Amino acid sequence: MKIKSSELILNPDGSIYHLNLRPENVAKDIIFVGDQNRVDRITRHFDSIEFSTQKREFKTTTGTYKGKRLTVISTGIGPDNIDIAVNEIDALFNIDLETREIKKELTSVNIVRIGTSGSLQADIPVNSFVLSQYGLGLDNVMRSYLIEEVTDVALEDAFISHTNWDLRKGRPYFIKNSSELETKLESELTFKGITGTAGGFYGPQGRVLRLGIQDPELNHKIDNFKFGEYRITNFEMETSAIYGLCKLLGHHAVSLNTIIANRANGTFSEDPYAAVDKLIIYTLDKLSAN
Repeated sequence: MKIKSSELILNPDGSIYHLNLRPENVAKDIIFVGDQNRVDRITRHFDSIEFSTQKREFKTTTGTYKGKRLTVISTGIGPDNIDIAVNEIDALFNIDLETREIKKELTSVNIVRIGTSGSLQADIPVNSFVLSQYGLGLDNVMRSYLIEEVTDVALEDAFISHTNWDLRKGRPYFIKNSSELETKLESELTFKGITGTAGGFYGPQGRVLRLGIQDPELNHKIDNFKFGEYRITNFEMETSAIYGLCKLLGHHAVSLNTIIANRANGTFSEDPYAAVDKLIIYTLDKLSAN
């Protein structure tokens, strides 16, 4: 069935609308970053650059690192931008942009997020790495899709009960990472746990400036949540949407975050840029390893 032009929007040059990319511009191993300036911080380590473009906050560079072809894309902040980025990447691989039909043979890609985050646990210090085993979605983006087959309902129910979650804010969801990518990217340097994904930076993450929030005790409840071996390690704004969309579309995803703030201890990294650079090299070396 041909997809209408109002649903699959292309630029006049045939590239996908927001990312400004054509299929040949993207590698099967993709790194997501939020900050467009972080694209260059990663690709300066590349052996060679074959392609680069930018439209709005979406900056893309493709090249090679130690012989491995990689693409780095900045998504901007928030799960709404992730909805754009992942769907358009999938379209580049799995929809024929000329005929507007879904391909018979589908391609699976790897997406690794390199981000910054705040730890919710006192024992996860600043400058450490967190590998997200689950994404906890507090953002509602994935509720627009049929996620029943990929969300962990038992985790949902336990979290709702533990926090006395107000369902007027939407039902939280839990999506597992790619076990295959977790094995490739884990080491003794990585803490593991559940990463909470909020739809905003201030109130949705429990920060109070001039506005009161619906549940001032929510962060404390989140800190204390445990389900079997799992606990909530950190807060950010992208992981759950990446995991959810990739699971539904048949792609592999893992989120890695440098902890630049510890909310439990009230501490902040003295050199967050150096901490991010260490995670960048760590990730590039893991992805390029055989």
